[in-house]
Amino acid sequence: MARLVGEGHDVFVAILGEGITSRYERREAADPALMKTLHDRSRKAAELLGAKALVLGDLPDNRFDTVPLLDVVKKIEDLIGRLQPQIVYTQHGGDLNVDHAVTFRATLIATRPLKGGPVHAVYAYEVASSTEWAFQQFAPVFHPQVFVDIAGTLDLKVRAMEMYESEARAFPHPRSPDALRAVARRWGSVAGLEAAEAFQCVRVIQ
Repeated sequence: MARLVGEGHDVFVAILGEGITSRYERREAADPALMKTLHDRSRKAAELLGAKALVLGDLPDNRFDTVPLLDVVKKIEDLIGRLQPQIVYTQHGGDLNVDHAVTFRATLIATRPLKGGPVHAVYAYEVASSTEWAFQQFAPVFHPQVFVDIAGTLDLKVRAMEMYESEARAFPHPRSPDALRAVARRWGSVAGLEAAEAFQCVRVIQ
């Protein structure tokens, strides 16, 4: 995101779920103050990366599979209609997190290549502690073929993750600063770069 902003692109971030309610036995038992703190930190992280806007949704955390797929699709279609993005990045469909899997499928439906549609490219990205912890047991398996040089923005990425105090963890957890840097360097080594992010190309229309 930071690299795209640096290149002059408008970057919009959409978080479809409301946050941390899955940590409670009942969704309505979630602490509103903790939810507000998470949303505030999300905004600060988006600002740090230079995003033009952050859209926060209200879908139930880790319970997207309880929502009709069409409802998720319509939320994404509404965003596409309002923002008119040319490129869409979405979580990978084979992730351990069910919300990511639902979002991936809904995104592919919402961005289907209809005549006159604004979206020319769709990419799936890996999510620390969700993509790799699926251990390639769920289809589709993450097969990246696109690598983006983030050597110049890696520090910003780590700082943005650290703003999520409720989500960040100590090493060797995948969401720790050390692990994030290690993954970036690993993908960098694959692509002949100092640090990289890996993406799976779903489709590109040129």
